[in-house]
Amino acid sequence: MTDEITMESSQTIAVGQLRAFIERIERLEEEKKTIGDDIKEVFAELKATGFDSKAVRTIIRLRKMEPHERQEEEAMVQLYMDALGMV
Repeated sequence: MTDEITMESSQTIAVGQLRAFIERIERLEEEKKTIGDDIKEVFAELKATGFDSKAVRTIIRLRKMEPHERQEEEAMVQLYMDALGMV
């Protein structure tokens, strides 16, 4: 009998923990959607102001990189462009 009570109790706790994790993930997913919508809005403003959103996205991606990673990428792109005869 005691084993049954302990098992039921631990299952109840596990269910509660599972529900808490799921609810937390759902809240974070909603926040992520809201942030994504906010970013789209900023890009729309940027574009309306006359800036090139593709160039800005590239700059944002490059700023996330370490300097040596950025240099390696730039060198590789230049190597490929040279190989293709692009100036």
